[in-house]
Amino acid sequence: MIRAATPSDVPVILGFIRDLAAFEREPDAEKATEASLHAALFGDRPAAEAVIAEDGAPLGFALFFHNFSTWTGKRGLYLEDLYVTPATRGRGVGTALLRHLAGIAVDRDCGRFEWSVLDWNADAIAFYRAMGAVGQEEWTVQRVEGVALARLAGRD
Repeated sequence: MIRAATPSDVPVILGFIRDLAAFEREPDAEKATEASLHAALFGDRPAAEAVIAEDGAPLGFALFFHNFSTWTGKRGLYLEDLYVTPATRGRGVGTALLRHLAGIAVDRDCGRFEWSVLDWNADAIAFYRAMGAVGQEEWTVQRVEGVALARLAGRD
């Protein structure tokens, strides 16, 4: 079963995020707190949404938000995180989460459904290709954060 996350799911979501950060070899990069997640998901101006996959207990989650494509003239759905517990991988949970989000994208008339994947995660890339995803090899992600972000904003 996949359902929309509720405020009571915030500790579970944070646990999944921490597990994902460890899997992605970046455990120290994760800085989210229950308070920051609650505000982002359920505050006055939610920045993102989440769904939980469960079968008596949480099995995984997906966190997503809308972006916008000037080329399609429509908003898109961007998957920030998809995580399935190691014990339940290979049982269709990830597929169910992706299909659920694809349904949300279609229902909301999104022009695209997209996400990023680490280039070393061959299992995930193969899974995404099997689901119909096409890599955007000609595009690279650019990021400004921390001190560089403050400097760019003229606030250093």
